Amino acid sequence: MQYDQARWTDASGDKYEPLLSEKDSTHVEVESDLPDHLTRDSLELPDVSEPELARHYTRLSEMNYGVESGPFPLGSCTMKYNPKFTEDLAALPSGAVHPDRSPESVQGNLQILAELEDYLARIGGMDAVTLQAPAGAAGEFTGILIAKAYHESNGEERSEIVIPDSAHGTNFASAALAGYDVVSLPSNDEGRVDLEALEAALSEDTAALMLTNPNTLGLFERDIEQIADMVHDVGGLLYYDGANLNALLGRARPGDMGFDIMHYNVHKTFATPHGGGGPGAGPVGVVEELEEFLPAPHVRATDTGYEFYEPEQSIGKVHGYLGNWLVLLKAHAYIARLGDAGLSDASAKAVLNANYLGKQVDYEIPFGPYHHEFVASAGDQDAADVAKRMLDYGVHPPTTKWPEIVSEALMTEPTEIENKRTLDQLADAFNSVRAESDEVIAAAPERTSAGRIDQASAARNPRLSWHALSDD
Repeated sequence: MQYDQARWTDASGDKYEPLLSEKDSTHVEVESDLPDHLTRDSLELPDVSEPELARHYTRLSEMNYGVESGPFPLGSCTMKYNPKFTEDLAALPSGAVHPDRSPESVQGNLQILAELEDYLARIGGMDAVTLQAPAGAAGEFTGILIAKAYHESNGEERSEIVIPDSAHGTNFASAALAGYDVVSLPSNDEGRVDLEALEAALSEDTAALMLTNPNTLGLFERDIEQIADMVHDVGGLLYYDGANLNALLGRARPGDMGFDIMHYNVHKTFATPHGGGGPGAGPVGVVEELEEFLPAPHVRATDTGYEFYEPEQSIGKVHGYLGNWLVLLKAHAYIARLGDAGLSDASAKAVLNANYLGKQVDYEIPFGPYHHEFVASAGDQDAADVAKRMLDYGVHPPTTKWPEIVSEALMTEPTEIENKRTLDQLADAFNSVRAESDEVIAAAPERTSAGRIDQASAARNPRLSWHALSDD
């Protein structure tokens, strides 16, 4: 199908008129006590029947691609399938709990949250966990605030955070937002931390080193214990970005490597929803020395049940209630359902799938051995064009152009959910595009409902109305 302003055209040339159009609308007069500059005189709403509305949204859903449509190897973002049983749990009426209820009236909820804290602490090798942070980036920021409070409690005004050049952009943003200067750390020829560069970067001004392990190339930092010692020797803290924790589940723990603080991306690791701007969760784990700085309130068990309490030197509240309750409930259910053996099996399959797929693709993979993801190079092809052409083969493309230490990067992570058939489907898409000419891939996509768009203009001038695009 091809996009033609307000119409969709299929292969036969038949055109579909938009189901919602201006002629099917109702004007509603609006009265409000708000100031005039915050109101409008009338509101125009679509006036359609239920079947028309259902068909409209069904058609829109069929134009989109998601993890339930097919393989989704978006490297680093880790688009995992969200099992339906967790959604069923979150939809239970008993789960709809007002955040201002007294602790005595929500003991079951507090038990689930306390158990999840314990699950995550044991998985990460941490001594305590807060569930408040509502996303991975918010978890980073919370963790850095904890580190800052720790140093200030020791009478130290440290000013720098060291971050590898391949780190997620949110690492740099979180450090800067917390008031720190960022020291970028170059990678060595193997794609790992350059120990000489690290030694030169560390000083008494170093508050923390933020590190992902395995890193964004899927490579395990083999010198992690030495790295931890180097950071601790100057009085700094080692922060673990949990983006790639799904490669280690049941096999290695950041706490055992020497990390002092970490955040968990529950959407990447424990299959809660990802993307779409909806609620997320980025719990933060700490070692015992940092427990007193956790956000308040915190949950703890007593002889008679569960209660809220405020850690002695808490950084304060970072999110409403104790975090996004229903997302946390899904993470709890996922972990409880899989158990120790299931989590370990998930990490094994994540690594196996990435390595199998990597062996099948014709593109060069310059760094290895890798774990749950790999970064191939598109070589003389443009990675963005490759991605668009892969859409024509019925799969979602990998992340492109990042990390920049790989030329024309194709960052690929199939996750543990895919079977051999879908991995072969992905490999076929990669290899088909690799064999095509620049002219062919530059014209892609050709078989999707929307052709190539001006992404910059679309981002800067979004059309969010239900009106047909031709109605200007």
